[in-house]
Amino acid sequence: MPRAVREQQMLDAAVATFAQRGYRAASMDEIAELAGVSKPLVYLYLNSKEELFSACIRREGAALLAAVREAVERDAESAAQQLWNGLRAFFAHTAEHPDGWAVLHSQARTHGEPFAREVAAMRVDIVAFVTQLIAAAAREAGCDPEPTEREVAGMAHALVGAAESLAGWANDRKHDRPGEDGPSARETAATLMNFAWAGLGNLMNGRPWSPTR
Repeated sequence: MPRAVREQQMLDAAVATFAQRGYRAASMDEIAELAGVSKPLVYLYLNSKEELFSACIRREGAALLAAVREAVERDAESAAQQLWNGLRAFFAHTAEHPDGWAVLHSQARTHGEPFAREVAAMRVDIVAFVTQLIAAAAREAGCDPEPTEREVAGMAHALVGAAESLAGWANDRKHDRPGEDGPSARETAATLMNFAWAGLGNLMNGRPWSPTR
């Protein structure tokens, strides 16, 4: 078997084991057995448990970002449609790869450096991408006054954070209620668009919210 194929096989086994057992409880013996290889071969390819976990984070993060980018870059009539496409792709990917999402969203963030840094780097890329989408929507709508760079960045962070939380909720609901259909990617994306885009839409139309005295 080619090295690249065998390595992906090991990463598949590692993602499943880390997601289900947790980073600390997962053993290289379990991962090797699930991958159908010897433990020395896992060490030969990926050096250590820490490097194996980092490789899982990088692979799952890159796959998620690629899925969102591909959906957004399809033909769309408006920035709002691009955002809708991206959210649907985000929730579809996290639903179809629950173990990968568990590694990114739950495991990596709770075990300190260097894992948290790996996830933070992926999140920076996603937030930057969403920032561009919101800025494009503001320009497209002729927003007057146009939101500042800091306002747009803040909205992007809020939207990404909400999407992450909602993806965790949707996957947990499916896990906690076996046999019951959980929310679809379309439904989850619509929930977030209804929550966020109503406010963003008002902003684009020159009706920003402001507190009353």
